Amino acid sequence: MAPSDFGDGRALWIVPCRGVHTLGMRFPIDAVYLDRAGIVVHAEPHLTPWRFAPVKLNSAGVVELPAGTLTKTGTTVGDTIEIRLKDAEIRLL
Repeated sequence: MAPSDFGDGRALWIVPCRGVHTLGMRFPIDAVYLDRAGIVVHAEPHLTPWRFAPVKLNSAGVVELPAGTLTKTGTTVGDTIEIRLKDAEIRLL
């Protein structure tokens, strides 16, 4: 994925997931860890390439976002994230 493919309004939702890495990536990302209710249990802003983010056992999934999204939105631990799949492109890997 190129940085231009991962602009504002795009995200990668990984479920189930308790931690992520940026091995092989060429650009930084923000990562937000969610529990089953969609509550933010950890936020990892500006995760640079070739890094490992922490593993959080209370996480049910992780949303990878363009770097800077957490700062722009003011998203912090305890916030609730609602994910709507309307008009979303869904790919099963």
